[in-house]
Amino acid sequence: MLDNKTIKEMPKIELHCHLDGSLSVDAIRRMAINENIQLPEKDEDLKANIHAPQETHSLLDYLACFDYVLPLLQTKENLELAAYDVAKQAADENVKYIEIRFAPMHHTKKDINIIEVTKAICKGFEQAEADFDIKVRGLICGLRHESVSTLMTLLDIFAKEDENLISHYIVGFDLAGDEENFPPKLFAPLLEKVKQKGVNLTLHAGECGCAQNIFDSIELGASRIGHGVAIHENPDEFSFLKEKNITFEMAPTSNFQTKAIESLELYPFKELFDAGVAVTINTDNRTVSDTNLVKEYRKIRDWYDFTLDDFLKINITAIEGSFVTGTEKEILLDKIRLEYKQLG
Repeated sequence: MLDNKTIKEMPKIELHCHLDGSLSVDAIRRMAINENIQLPEKDEDLKANIHAPQETHSLLDYLACFDYVLPLLQTKENLELAAYDVAKQAADENVKYIEIRFAPMHHTKKDINIIEVTKAICKGFEQAEADFDIKVRGLICGLRHESVSTLMTLLDIFAKEDENLISHYIVGFDLAGDEENFPPKLFAPLLEKVKQKGVNLTLHAGECGCAQNIFDSIELGASRIGHGVAIHENPDEFSFLKEKNITFEMAPTSNFQTKAIESLELYPFKELFDAGVAVTINTDNRTVSDTNLVKEYRKIRDWYDFTLDDFLKINITAIEGSFVTGTEKEILLDKIRLEYKQLG
């Protein structure tokens, strides 16, 4: 079995990480100082507010933890700090490429608009790339409880051709939030506009026990599925998923915390992997789930006794499913293959 040291040293790719759910305690304290917001003095008391219980009742219970940090994420300064912080954490885990997603509408309570929000976060990405051996890109999240007409305004982010910073760092679009009450088909007009703009699309789907949402998301243009654990209900469709080159972004700790899956026997990660479907390992929310990508790799190793070659395959899959350009993918592939070869 692979040892912990090797897992820590492995180069890694992450495609599914939420900005507001992945802030370090140090960053949260610095942002609170900037905003003159009082926090608990002891770290364990602070963590009680920002870590979800290992046993939640549902996805909505899990999402409640985000309410605690959102008041800190309403200024350009703190948003830039947050983006830098999450990328730094990933770099410390030897993540070579990460896509960090965020919902601009969450961060406009203090009179900054969605373009200003996005630009501040991109500045954080830019600084992290300058300081660490990591490539960072961003995904725009629409919130499912918002109306389609409201979400349409997010497309303005992709229309700012003069904003070179944004066009460089923002590489895709997502829908997140209450999937059960707001399934993907409700957003068909929005997603059609996204496709028309040539924007890469990944959608949270099949996280709340409904496999049909996965297939509806693919029909609506998604090339990647966030979580998708409900696919265990449809093993006969694995060949279809492979043929369509659909990439699954799974997050083991989060998937069990949110009750997306009830038992390891039902968790479809290994089945998808064995069937040749593109499946990747992600944190989802480092802070809320009290995890990091090293811990997630250890879980997959412990559950399935994965080898170095298995993890290399998963990371190649993640690069191929990423939303960077073809040239950037080739550079990442060469880098990953070389570093895995050195580990072997």
